Amino acid sequence: MIRDVDTYFIDGCGRCEHFATDSCNARIWSAPLSVLREILRSSGLEEEAKWGQPTYTLDGKNVAMLFSFKDCCGISFFKGVLLQDDHKLLVPAGPNSHVARLLKITSEKDARELEALIHEYLNEAIEIEKSGKKVPKPVRDETIPSVIQERIEIDETFKKAWEALTPGRQRSYIIHIGGAKQEKTQYNRLEKALPKIFAGKGNNEH
Repeated sequence: MIRDVDTYFIDGCGRCEHFATDSCNARIWSAPLSVLREILRSSGLEEEAKWGQPTYTLDGKNVAMLFSFKDCCGISFFKGVLLQDDHKLLVPAGPNSHVARLLKITSEKDARELEALIHEYLNEAIEIEKSGKKVPKPVRDETIPSVIQERIEIDETFKKAWEALTPGRQRSYIIHIGGAKQEKTQYNRLEKALPKIFAGKGNNEH
């Protein structure tokens, strides 16, 4: 996976065989993604690469992330379920999504026309993060650390890799990652575990 954001806009995330080719979704949607990047950077959030994706943080806390799928690109809000969404632009990240919400874009024109509204969503998301407000955990996800569940909801590639793991292998990561008391440590453990997860291996496998 890439380690710097500029590479994403040139060659993609580096997580699949389409990296640095014209089949890469990041290249296909490069024009609207560039506009969205300008909007996100002007919000005052810090830009960094996490999981191969441009991620925008406030004091180290994830607020939003750029994504590029086959049929669209856009912004994923980590605590999107807490946003008011008065303009009804947000959709769940998946059928079982509890937390993340996506704002989907299909053209550079759309991105520019929605700029003012995107700023509204970003400002609200930033205020939510500043307030320290937490997303209530659904009962079904209590055994899964929030950092894993969050990643499942915002990253389709990770979701498929996670669901392909055997229950025992999933449990090895739940114990290892969830065993860390600090959220930052949990994120670091997940980051280090990604190569094994994508390779279909358990935490203790080599």
